Amino acid sequence: MRRFAEIDSRFREIDKRFAEIDEKFKEFKEYVDEKFAVVDQRFDDLKAYIDRRITRLGEAFRSYQEFFIEYLTSQGFLKPLEASMLKNEAARIARLASMNPISKEEWKRIKELLEKEELTLEEVLELRELARKVTDEYGDRPEAWKLHAYASMMVRYALRKMREREEKKD
Repeated sequence: MRRFAEIDSRFREIDKRFAEIDEKFKEFKEYVDEKFAVVDQRFDDLKAYIDRRITRLGEAFRSYQEFFIEYLTSQGFLKPLEASMLKNEAARIARLASMNPISKEEWKRIKELLEKEELTLEEVLELRELARKVTDEYGDRPEAWKLHAYASMMVRYALRKMREREEKKD
């Protein structure tokens, strides 16, 4: 019976050691989980920062493109032939409509404006606003930037026509 008592005592010691090991593993798991939570938060912060920077870069590029194209157009370097070419290229953007973060009405309006021979200043400003939305959503597609370039060119043409009409009145 004494032998069984010794074996039983050893088993209790082994059980105690296993309980201690279990406790250490539990502490280690909590430590690792805590560290991973910190790393996950840092990763989320980094992702958000990169997303903000990329968005700002796209906005800066779009602003630069508007200025540069309007400037070249105002100086007479870009003529109606180039606008026609850009218009045809920009019309290809319609194939993106199936991806659809832009409403059907907005796609329809873009198509209507692209089909018109002459646009008013209000229409070209509307087209450029729509083109901005397209570049926000599809900035990785060249057709989006071509639509934006065309709209920017047409803004300058509309402003020039308006100025010419004012000069004729005087």
